[in-house]
Amino acid sequence: MTEESTAASAPLLSLRHVARTVPIGEGTLLTILSDINLDVRPGEHIGIVGRSGTGKSTLLNILGLLDLPTAGEMDFNGEPVQSIPRNRAAKMRGRDIGFVFQQFNLLPGRTAVENVEAPLMYGTGSEFRNRRRIASEMLERLGLGDRIDAKPNRLSGGEQQRVAIARALVRRPKLVLADEPTGALDVETGRTVMGLLDGITRESGAALITITHDLSIANMASRRYALHRGELQAIRNDATAQALSGAPAAGGAR
Repeated sequence: MTEESTAASAPLLSLRHVARTVPIGEGTLLTILSDINLDVRPGEHIGIVGRSGTGKSTLLNILGLLDLPTAGEMDFNGEPVQSIPRNRAAKMRGRDIGFVFQQFNLLPGRTAVENVEAPLMYGTGSEFRNRRRIASEMLERLGLGDRIDAKPNRLSGGEQQRVAIARALVRRPKLVLADEPTGALDVETGRTVMGLLDGITRESGAALITITHDLSIANMASRRYALHRGELQAIRNDATAQALSGAPAAGGAR
């Protein structure tokens, strides 16, 4: 998907004045997110950095339909999330949203291809019938065509994360949420793996949101934000990012 078509498309995610508070005592509320405003379009890559404890996990849960805002409005694919029944939201998470985490969360007794095909077990029709072929092709795209029968303990950290990425992408989700996806990898492997994730999501037209402490990873996104005092603030340069998020300075923004 080109930058021009991305800019012209309707938002997949739209957040307006989203807030999240939690009770911490009788009559006392803790504000975690206070005023989140964000539009995310198909094919777009958003990078979010922030200090520990700024609410990144809370924001991820809301974006992934795992939690709801306590104030404000959020639309997913044009539909207000507050009006989506919980059972339907669960189905949407399985079909329309892919998750990639710092910990690979692979099933240790299953091969790479069996891990990747697991989400397809919930599919129907040709997706279910052809799950092994679909999973194998996704692993091939991520450079693991010769490792499909290997179990996680026979894979390197970078290979395990690529299996996790293949699993997140195998149902062709509309949105991919990556939470510290390179945190368990060395710098070089992390950038390689992130480049694969960025490239495949752009090609497929999926939106990608990467939450990271590493500014060099956030720099791979088309737009960057810092989560600061409950709000998302656009990053114009690395010095601003470092001041707002505590992330180490890094070059190479694009």
